[in-house]
Amino acid sequence: MTLTLYSKPGCHLCEELRNRLDELQPQFGFALSEIDITRDAELFARFRYGIPVLFRAGKEIARGRVADHELLMRLGK
Repeated sequence: MTLTLYSKPGCHLCEELRNRLDELQPQFGFALSEIDITRDAELFARFRYGIPVLFRAGKEIARGRVADHELLMRLGK
């Protein structure tokens, strides 16, 4: 499974989610790709007010602040 995290520099919620995903990676065995939305005008326009955004298999599974139990549930599906 591959997860894609859309984030930007200086976003504390993005850092929190990335750190939590780093902790969960051994347990769930996913690959993590992180994309900086400030490097692409289209992505910036799409996500600038709602980061971090986490996708799995092309579908959004989390946005903004996510409670730990919710994240675990969404990764388990």
